[in-house]
Amino acid sequence: MNLVPPSVSRKLRHGFKTSHIAEMLVRRFIAGETDAVYLVYNEFQSVIQQRVVVKRVLPIREVGQEDVASARELTHEEREELAKSARTAGVSLSPEDTHEADEEASKFGTANVDYIYEQPPRQLLAVLLPRYIATQIYQALMESVAAEHAARMTAMDSATNNATDMIDAYTLTMNRLRQAAITKEIIEIVSGAAAL
Repeated sequence: MNLVPPSVSRKLRHGFKTSHIAEMLVRRFIAGETDAVYLVYNEFQSVIQQRVVVKRVLPIREVGQEDVASARELTHEEREELAKSARTAGVSLSPEDTHEADEEASKFGTANVDYIYEQPPRQLLAVLLPRYIATQIYQALMESVAAEHAARMTAMDSATNNATDMIDAYTLTMNRLRQAAITKEIIEIVSGAAAL
């Protein structure tokens, strides 16, 4: 399995454009240096649920169809804990109803039309393939960023709740100790007055 070379990893950290990465990946794939290109990223599903996805982007079997090689789902316990954190943060757990928007979107691009292009297919593919791969890479990066922000938000909310619980417990303990000290002093004063 050929991972991202260190030079590409360095370029990603320093703001290298996804279009440059896509062009380099397509060039290496066409030259036969790589057999396949996979993206490994965190897919953002909701504030409380993300999953690690391994998706093949090259070779393309069918445009628009994701070729997910594997995905790791959260365990039931992890989902319950994240749901608890989301509820305390006031985040809605039910997805939005997008039925109407989905129906409207399904009307576009469904006509059975034969298009005539000016450029030959090979030339079109040479331009569109790197853009398609760049879009896939960009989507993976954005999904990972959104998943990271959601995980940070959930972790910080959980930490805030734990800190609040700890402060409440220590405040209660401090008040009990102070009350015990005051009660002890009153008993000593009353005992001393009774002894006279």
